[in-house]
Amino acid sequence: RRQSVSLLLCLCNLSVHTAMPATRRSPARERPSPSPQRRRSGVAKSAAAAPKQAAPSKLSLVDHVLLPLLLMVTTPTFCHITAWLTAQPEPTLSTLAAAAAAGPAALAADVLASTMPDAKAAVLLTAFSGLALLIYAIPGPVKFGPISDRGARPAYADNAMWHCVLFPLVFVLGAAAGLYPLSVLYDHFGATVGLLNFGGLAFCALLYAKGLSRLGLRPSGPDAGSSGKGLLFDYYWGTELYPQLGGVDVKRFVNCRISMTYWMLAGVSFAAASHSRHGRLDPGLVLCAASQFVYLVKFFYWEIGYMRSIDIITDRAGFYETWGCLVWVPSIYTLHTRSMVQLPSGLSWPAAGATGGRARTLSPAACAHWRSGSPLGAIFAVGLLGVAFNFEADLQRQRFRETGGAALVWGRKPIAIEAEYHVTDPKSGSSPADSEPAQ
Repeated sequence: RRQSVSLLLCLCNLSVHTAMPATRRSPARERPSPSPQRRRSGVAKSAAAAPKQAAPSKLSLVDHVLLPLLLMVTTPTFCHITAWLTAQPEPTLSTLAAAAAAGPAALAADVLASTMPDAKAAVLLTAFSGLALLIYAIPGPVKFGPISDRGARPAYADNAMWHCVLFPLVFVLGAAAGLYPLSVLYDHFGATVGLLNFGGLAFCALLYAKGLSRLGLRPSGPDAGSSGKGLLFDYYWGTELYPQLGGVDVKRFVNCRISMTYWMLAGVSFAAASHSRHGRLDPGLVLCAASQFVYLVKFFYWEIGYMRSIDIITDRAGFYETWGCLVWVPSIYTLHTRSMVQLPSGLSWPAAGATGGRARTLSPAACAHWRSGSPLGAIFAVGLLGVAFNFEADLQRQRFRETGGAALVWGRKPIAIEAEYHVTDPKSGSSPADSEPAQ
C-alpha cells in the first residue's frame, strides 16, 4: 500500500553537463593570488602577441537545445506535481496514477490550484529572505575564492555560522511567540513552491539580461557574456559567473542562505506538522529531520569551502544553477520528510532508537522494516557517520587550499599536482602564452 513517492527522484540524476570553453584548470595547490599588477601585466602582453582563443564548440541540437528545453519544461512541472501529491491523504504513486486516469485536465487543474501563489506565501518568503539578508550583513573575516578564467577573485565575509545559529533560533522563537505555527513551512508549501517557481524563472531571466548588459543592467565582473550556443542555452546555463545585486552575491545568497536554510528547517517544520495531525511525534520523521539538520550545520561550517567548489567556480548563475537551488532543492530534497507527514513510519521510540522493544501501530511497510533487522536508529547512526566522513574530507580540502598545501592529512604531507595557468583578457578574449603564469 505504501508506495514511496521517492521513486520519482530518479529524475534528480537527469542533468546536462555541457563542457564550456575553458582556458585554465583550477590548480590543485592553491597559492595566494598574483598581485593585480601581475595580472594586468599579463593582460597587457596579450595585446601584442597572443594566440587566438580556441573557437567555441559548435552548436549541438541535443546538448544545447533539446536537453535544456526538456529539463526546463519537466522539472518545474515535477515540482508542482510532487507538492500536490504530498498534500494528499495517500501521497503514493497509486494516487497519482488514479488521478491521471480520472482525467489529465482535472489533475492539471488540481495541481495548479494547490500550488498557486498567494499572499501568505509571499509574506513567508519575504520574511525568510529579509532575515537572511540581515544576517548576511554581519561582518566576518574575509575569505577568497579561486581566481576565475578572467582574473576575478571573489571575496566573502565568513559569517555562515552566525546564520546557522541565528536563523533557526529566530524561526523557533517566532513560533514559540505565537507569530506563526512551527509547521508554517508545511502549511504553505504548495503556494510557496508556486511562488518560488514562477519567481525563479523570472529571476533567471533578469540574470540572463544582466550578464549580457541588457535592460540597463551591467555584469558584476569580467566573467560574463554569451556562451555562443544560443539564447535558450544561455538562459539555461547562465550568462554571468559571479553576479551581485545590491552588493549581495547572488549565488551565495540563493544557494546557501535561501535554499540550504529552507532544507535545514523543513524537517523541523514537517515534524511539527506531523505532530499536529497525529497527536504524537513520529520517531522516523524526527530522526530523519535531525540527520538532515546535522548535515546542514556541517554545510554552513564549511560554507567557504563550498564557495570554492565546482558549483560556484564553474557553473554560471542560470536556470541550471540558480533555479535548481531556489526551487528544486526546497521541493525535492524535502520530499521524503514531507511525504512522511501524511504517511508516518509507525515506529516507536525504542524501535527508532534501536534499543529493543516493539513498535506500536506499525504499518505493513514498517512491520516489514522492523522484521528485516535494520532498526531506524542504526540507519540514523550510519547517516551521522556518513556526515562525519563527508565533513572530514571537505575539511581536509579546505585546510590544504588555505595553507597552500602545508597542512598534514592523517599526519602525512599530502601529495599535490602543481599547475600553471594564464588568466584571460576579458577585452580580447585571449590567453597569452608568453605572459608570466600564475601558480
